[in-house]
Amino acid sequence: MQIKDWLDQWGIGPGGNRLARSRDIVATGGREAVAGLCAGVGAGERNKDFFVCGGNEMSHTENGKCTGENRSKFNPVQELRSKHPGLFWTFPVAGFLALVWFLIRVIPKPARAAYPCQRVAGPLAGSFLLWIPGALASLAIFHRMRLMILRSRRNLVLSGLLLILALGIAAIGTAPDRAALADNPVPNAPVGAGKGIYPGRVGWVHDPAVTDWAGPGQGHWWEGSHTKQDVADRMMSSAVRSLTGKNRDAQAWDALFRHFNQTRGQGNAGYKPGEKITIKVNLVGCIVTAAGAVDPVSYDMVRTLDYMNTSPQMMVALLRQLVHAAGVRQSDISIGDPLTLFPNQYYEICHREFPEVHYLDHNGGSVGHPRTKVEPSAVPFYWSSRPAGKSQDYFPTAYVEARYFINMANLKSHTLAGVTLCAKNHLGSLIRTPPASGYYNIHDSLTRNVPGYGHYRALVDLMGHAQTGGKGLVYFIDGLYAGVHPIETSPKRWKKAPFNDNWSSSLFVSQDPVAIDSVAFDFLYEEWSDYPHMSGADDYLHEAALADNPPSGTFYDPDHATAAARLGSLGAHEHWNNAERRQYSRNLGQGKGIELIKSETASISTKEKAYAK
Repeated sequence: MQIKDWLDQWGIGPGGNRLARSRDIVATGGREAVAGLCAGVGAGERNKDFFVCGGNEMSHTENGKCTGENRSKFNPVQELRSKHPGLFWTFPVAGFLALVWFLIRVIPKPARAAYPCQRVAGPLAGSFLLWIPGALASLAIFHRMRLMILRSRRNLVLSGLLLILALGIAAIGTAPDRAALADNPVPNAPVGAGKGIYPGRVGWVHDPAVTDWAGPGQGHWWEGSHTKQDVADRMMSSAVRSLTGKNRDAQAWDALFRHFNQTRGQGNAGYKPGEKITIKVNLVGCIVTAAGAVDPVSYDMVRTLDYMNTSPQMMVALLRQLVHAAGVRQSDISIGDPLTLFPNQYYEICHREFPEVHYLDHNGGSVGHPRTKVEPSAVPFYWSSRPAGKSQDYFPTAYVEARYFINMANLKSHTLAGVTLCAKNHLGSLIRTPPASGYYNIHDSLTRNVPGYGHYRALVDLMGHAQTGGKGLVYFIDGLYAGVHPIETSPKRWKKAPFNDNWSSSLFVSQDPVAIDSVAFDFLYEEWSDYPHMSGADDYLHEAALADNPPSGTFYDPDHATAAARLGSLGAHEHWNNAERRQYSRNLGQGKGIELIKSETASISTKEKAYAK
């Protein structure tokens, strides 16, 4: 049907006979009216419904004439307004309040935009802002169209309808939305150069016996009755053995130290007494800001006690390995998170067995609660994006004094980065908060703010600096209790096999900082369908694996004020073939990429057997 015929049928166009606007005669040409329009029956016949009489009101007609008995056709919108007069204002009022709330909360602290309440308020506020001009424009257009209809200006009516449609499409297209989701990762397409005794190898130990916690309100996950120290010890032992291919813990650690020194031109040398080791854990739930959970005087965790920090049981398991198996003196070990407070609840578990270890703390403790205060060194850190006018960053002294560096991250997804693993663990390495005033805002390069691929990623600089990646002995991801940072305050159970609605109860280990994050990414991507699926969530892994020639074209050199010495490949990156088999290229015999080794907990019963040389 042509548009002209459609308009004629509904009495808008002439159709040979226009509706005449008259106070006495309504339909010309003798056409009958149905629902106030022309029905197209011969003159003089009784109208079947209502007739336009007097140019405005609908009146019952007989024999083609108006009876003068005015009747109004039922209007559901008008009926709803008459019964609920305040309903029309529900959306504008709610939108206005959402806008006010969003501005009050987010302007002082932009990171709050990721909070659940703001994720609800944001789209509503944005829709309200779009609704205002849309409503005004629609009123003007409809008013104009009413005059057009009465004048049968069909072309302009059609234009008005098209304009309304365009405004609607524009409003939908510009409305606030979730972050763009990435396509499914391409399987078994390795890039970069694998690192380690067995290049690209990642060890994974999964043991549900380590976690025995019913959930929030049933004690706390870090208590000894809920996270089993003996099982954590066995998991740590299995991890280092599977990584190195050794049968004894002492042999495994000796192999790690020797490989480190050989690849850095120091010969076939093992660990020497007096060499210092710094361990960077993730205690972001205890961050030294108003959001932190630790009382800076009592040093007790007083809020969010079940946050997904590195578990004290895994810290103890690692300290036992270093002291008893590798022969490192306690006083040569520093452990902590420079951006946080080391709370009593974790400190007491570690300190009672290792009193001479240095427990790093942003504030240095308080009266009666001593800690080792994190102090800045004179060694600078530079961003390869070369931001101008920003304060200089420096590494902590504990990093600079260490011969070896161990990164012990957590298994978590992240609302800004997609995932937070070993690379993002370094956001706590610079003593100041990522968006600290006057400094380069590290969050600016995260995938929520810069989605997609082929972009500069600050995480690559943090991974590759001489004081971090240059000293990286081994990397761990504590996956006992996985969660979502920063919007969740307690861990989440994993639904899929082999976790089967239990805690993730895992430990990952590697000598390759890119490979271990790649494997953990695949686990998070498979389990959760939100933040790990953001477009570009794994872009930092592409950039790191190809740091010598990255897709972004960035000259990654965090060690110099100007681009002088480009980083080489920081490790191997790829995605597994599928979530059932979890095979990477080296598992498939391709000789490059990643190899994932799943091992059972070591079958040992005493500490002496575990650390036997």
